[in-house]
Amino acid sequence: MEWLRFGIIALFLLASLVTAVVSVAGVFKFKYILNRMHAAAMCDTLMLLLAMVGVVLCYGVCAATLKVLLIVLCIWVASPVSSHLIARLVVTTDKELEQECEVRK
Repeated sequence: MEWLRFGIIALFLLASLVTAVVSVAGVFKFKYILNRMHAAAMCDTLMLLLAMVGVVLCYGVCAATLKVLLIVLCIWVASPVSSHLIARLVVTTDKELEQECEVRK
């Protein structure tokens, strides 16, 4: 039974690592700044969820895991809000983006 638990924990942590690698690859692959931000923002929340589930399964439910889950909740709230604000700043201040949008119309 202990090997099954270890395998599940390893699976969650490995999935978290793969998500982090995909996020980094997306940040370096995409040319457009908003695509880069989307790759980073979407993957960091999923990566954090997978890693924290693996840690909670490893150590069990205790006061420390509750604190970690509260930190995860704060990051889940802060990450999309900050990404949205940065995207709005880019859209309103980037002249090249403005010209590209006018060409597409």
